[in-house]
Amino acid sequence: MARKPLMAGNWKMNKTIGEAVVLAQDISNQYDDRWDACDVVVCPPFVDLKPAKTVFEFDRVPVGVGAQNVYWEEKGAFTGEISVPMLKEIGCEWCIIGHSERRGYFGETNEDVNKKAKALLSAGIHPIICVGESLAVRDAGDALEFVCAQVRAAFAGIDAAQANECVVAYEPIWAIGTGRTATPEQAQEVCSAIRATLSELYGAEVSDAIRVLYGGSMNPGNVEMLIAQPDIDGGLIGGAALEASSFVQLIKACI
Repeated sequence: MARKPLMAGNWKMNKTIGEAVVLAQDISNQYDDRWDACDVVVCPPFVDLKPAKTVFEFDRVPVGVGAQNVYWEEKGAFTGEISVPMLKEIGCEWCIIGHSERRGYFGETNEDVNKKAKALLSAGIHPIICVGESLAVRDAGDALEFVCAQVRAAFAGIDAAQANECVVAYEPIWAIGTGRTATPEQAQEVCSAIRATLSELYGAEVSDAIRVLYGGSMNPGNVEMLIAQPDIDGGLIGGAALEASSFVQLIKACI
């Protein structure tokens, strides 16, 4: 099945509102109709979501805006958290959940990721579900088992129709922000195992439709080799998404 590529830029904790507007405008200025062959999403910090969305809406450029995290309760005494209805009102169509930094620094569990996925799906927001192994897990030879267990936990209680609305992003933790990148063969091996796990859960037709991204230091120098792999449908981009020129190069590699 031909899956539409997706390039999602995760800005992490970077860009003030003014800087976010400049970056969004720089991306918008380089848009051309060929981008329609690829879904393009930027995921700024919470305070930048509305300003970035406004730039793309004003320019009538089909770049989606996504959040980097969310909480699963609709409202309440959860100081510092952001709810799904808040994201929905901004106009977010996407949300990253389960990023390794959230799991590692803030103790998020597979169960948390599952609750967030369900909350997002109930509001029609596409979850970008991150999975990936540490260097210790990879060196122990347990990468495939570990990642596939994360996939099963994230999709627990989610039916096939809902699963179709999800994206999975494979991010080997040892390759995030380190300059190291999984080889195309290593990335394909895990992404293929992810798709096989989705096939076990939902059948081949559904698993063939779900996009699987690579999220470990993808950049203009390695993007073509990575997206040439049969089970890699784009990227969840960190550092290379913080400059319009490099992010646009990655988009163009997909079209």
